Amino acid sequence: MIVVKDLHKSFGSLEVLRGVSFEIERGSVVSIVGASGAGKTTLLQIMGTLSRADQGEVLIDGVATEKLNDNELSTFRNRRIGFVFQAHNLLPEFTALENVCIPGFIGGSDKEEVEAQAVELLRQLDLSDRAMHKPAQMSGGEQQRVAVARALINGPAVLLADEPSGNLDTHNRRELHRLFFDLRDRTGQTVVIVTHDEELASSTDRTLRLVDGRLVGEE
Repeated sequence: MIVVKDLHKSFGSLEVLRGVSFEIERGSVVSIVGASGAGKTTLLQIMGTLSRADQGEVLIDGVATEKLNDNELSTFRNRRIGFVFQAHNLLPEFTALENVCIPGFIGGSDKEEVEAQAVELLRQLDLSDRAMHKPAQMSGGEQQRVAVARALINGPAVLLADEPSGNLDTHNRRELHRLFFDLRDRTGQTVVIVTHDEELASSTDRTLRLVDGRLVGEE
């Protein structure tokens, strides 16, 4: 499903990734852990095609992403990769439904089909009664679930999450974590999560541990 081969990445003289390699099976929930500065977010950004490696390969569903040009990467990212960040990044002037629809509209999908899929995703995430609410009218946990629905609107091959529960209280954090496993169980979604949350990491199918830009262990 995801194959990472010998990734290297530097910023100036700072070597952030030093030959990272691993594979992730379809339908698994995998966490990536490590101290701040270990290279976790850089790795996730390269996997998500938001950044390019200096050396190495990332294959998603058999597609070698480093061989795609910028336009091809943008299309691939829109259709095959969903993102959830610590900051939900919802557009404040739009409703929950409108926020969820945005990636589908960007991808050129039929408007009615996108809206119908967005309504269904919000229903599945227990947000039907928030569809017409703007972000300021929702709790932090509700906003993050809207962000998850937005990430799923185009039926991505993989969902990448970078500290997705970092701004949530204990109750909402655990609710969000349970959601990732529900997605895996119901839809076979592949989920990769960068996290400092050891409780979450210990519950995932696999945990990859980075130290100073190197993969040093798997749990």
